[in-house]
Amino acid sequence: MTKSRMEAFSDGVIAILITIMVLELGTPHGTQLSDLAPLVPVFVSYVLSFVNIGIYWNNHHNLLQAAKHVDGAVLWANMHLLFWLSLVPFATAWMGENGFPPVAVATYGFVLLMCAVAFTLLVLALVAHEGRQSSTIAQAIGRDLKGRVSLVAYVVGTVVALAVPAMALAIYVAVAVLWFVPDRRFERQVVHEPHDHADHAAGA
Repeated sequence: MTKSRMEAFSDGVIAILITIMVLELGTPHGTQLSDLAPLVPVFVSYVLSFVNIGIYWNNHHNLLQAAKHVDGAVLWANMHLLFWLSLVPFATAWMGENGFPPVAVATYGFVLLMCAVAFTLLVLALVAHEGRQSSTIAQAIGRDLKGRVSLVAYVVGTVVALAVPAMALAIYVAVAVLWFVPDRRFERQVVHEPHDHADHAAGA
């Protein structure tokens, strides 16, 4: 199966999620700068979630650029990822509108954890479909140290949130910063792959 429809559908869902989060910001009741104060926690939550969803969109794009075809397992793995991403606006609103209470911050961390797990499963599904030896994705991912560190950090953050929400938020931000730096693994692999094929052809 071709990947174009899956990519287009995913882009549409992610765009809707960002729109929903913007609408959750609401309008301040007043015209003074001081009237924006109650919206600060909501805005901080929105920025963190916007960055996280943006990171997933970028990595999802890079992942599908490296993929050649998809199958049923990949489609369901992608839907699984979109399911958890679709919960980000809810977790964001609950956390921000209530001033970062422990349970809400832990729930937000759990949603981020499951998004990371779902993305990992999508990668594994694509590698299984294409074959580890011939998969551009497998070669680009390597040992996926960043992915493993992120999973551990989200687990720690989710647990810590129940006692110290501010520390958990710092962990979530740290993971976002880790991924905000552009991940060139897929780009390098996709760019170099055609040259590798050309070299093999020339040497044949």
